Amino acid sequence: MATKTNDMTKMMQEMMASFPIDATAMQDAFKTQAALAEKMSKVALEAAEKSTELSAKFTKDTLSKFGEMAKVKDEPTDYTKAMTDFASSQAELVAEHMASYAEVAKKVQMETVELMLAAGKDFSEDATAAVKKATTEVTAAAKKATAK
Repeated sequence: MATKTNDMTKMMQEMMASFPIDATAMQDAFKTQAALAEKMSKVALEAAEKSTELSAKFTKDTLSKFGEMAKVKDEPTDYTKAMTDFASSQAELVAEHMASYAEVAKKVQMETVELMLAAGKDFSEDATAAVKKATTEVTAAAKKATAK
């Protein structure tokens, strides 16, 4: 008695062939996702670039103010005044730069929301198109099968 081994590869191919699969819909969905990833990367890179510029400016401003404080003074009270001026200017710099960082974060948030809303619309349109096409193909296949 010989046992015959089922060809699982052939079975899977036949099963997958019986389901209408729209490769272009899958490709379109992948392209939509890749486009979203590219746009999100652009937003992140622009934010990183702007943040780096702000950090460099903050450092430069701080060092220039520190240089003023480090200069030799004629009177001991001038050191106190220099320290007070430095602390005051630092408070202003910090407030100014934090506001700038907040603007960058706000811009990133707004652009991200816009991208996500657009992507949701694109994905929804892709899915609707794929479902419509699959429904049409299944209906045609069913009509063809019942006509035999």
